[in-house]
Amino acid sequence: MALDPETFDALIDTVRRFVAQRLRPLESEVEAADAIPDTIVEEMKALGLFGLSIAEDYGGLGLTMLEECRVAIEMGRTTPAFRSTFGTNVGIGSQGLVMAGTSEQKAAWLPRIASGEIITSFALTEPDVGSDSGAVKARAVRDGDVYRLSGTKRFITNADKASLFTVMARTGDEPGARGVSAFLVPRDLPGISIGEPEKKMGQKGAKVADVIFDDVPVPAANRLGEEGEGFKIAMRVLDRGRLHISAVSVGVAERLIADCVAYACERKQFGKAIAEHQLIQAMLADSKTECLAARALVLETAQAKDEGKDVVMESAAAKLFATEMVGRVADRAVQIFGGAGYIEDYGIERLYRDVRLFRIYEGTSQIQQLIIARETLKRGG
Repeated sequence: MALDPETFDALIDTVRRFVAQRLRPLESEVEAADAIPDTIVEEMKALGLFGLSIAEDYGGLGLTMLEECRVAIEMGRTTPAFRSTFGTNVGIGSQGLVMAGTSEQKAAWLPRIASGEIITSFALTEPDVGSDSGAVKARAVRDGDVYRLSGTKRFITNADKASLFTVMARTGDEPGARGVSAFLVPRDLPGISIGEPEKKMGQKGAKVADVIFDDVPVPAANRLGEEGEGFKIAMRVLDRGRLHISAVSVGVAERLIADCVAYACERKQFGKAIAEHQLIQAMLADSKTECLAARALVLETAQAKDEGKDVVMESAAAKLFATEMVGRVADRAVQIFGGAGYIEDYGIERLYRDVRLFRIYEGTSQIQQLIIARETLKRGG
């Protein structure tokens, strides 16, 4: 259920001020330290950002998809690592539980996820399994009241801080997606170890690491849904996550365009501000047009999702277009800033690196193309 307009407007205004006054001034510090300050994490908890998508009955804000996307756009106006701090709790780390959990499972976990007491992670990718997510090799073997879980998961966001993992593992002999089940796996179970965080191209402050499961006894009561339903749950979670990432991409693009306009109006060449040169104007026009198109597609698809419509194709299209769009906008931003765009001080090169990941996670651009084509053929046009 949507918030009343006055309350939601107040939330948007609060998030916007938080981004401008608290987060943007810390961007260089986060980049250098590769860490989000604890004080900022506590402020995010106080604002309710960890529970945006979790129902009010469980202590969250219970935002609709459209409302969540509008908040994500605001969060996109700063380094994406800040959004990633609570992003798994809002999206892929919690939504399997929200969508397929029992009332007992929800009561046990969701209030602490919404408050930020528990950080969640989504453990699907493996060393040999990425885009072909139905080919997971991690295995969970039933042994009385527990499943014995073994396998390695790779590039798991927030794994270093997570205390609850949604894990996809093979439970049956059926090949492909039909043999995959989903489990809620607390970090404190014996047999779980976390690898060292990876060194990444961008999004410093947001950590990814391997998670190794060595004969971990996962209570059967922690299975999400029935055996063999894990892949279906994962795809539903990713459909939703794609819209969220699309919205963040729009926010980053809006930030970059604003920075470009400010710089172009100030920087002078050939006796006038570079904003007066038509080739600079052309780059600004292309960026603005693509950003507006992405924003419209994201918000329209979010609204359709809230109305209960099938938006598998539209979510994939939004993710494809918005993430590719922000990559082009970031590239033009470097060009507009010229040499300054390549220098750390202006922050443009950092965002250029940060946004590159958007085209990879939650399904690569190529996977989105396959989904769009499949759904278009299925619908007959």
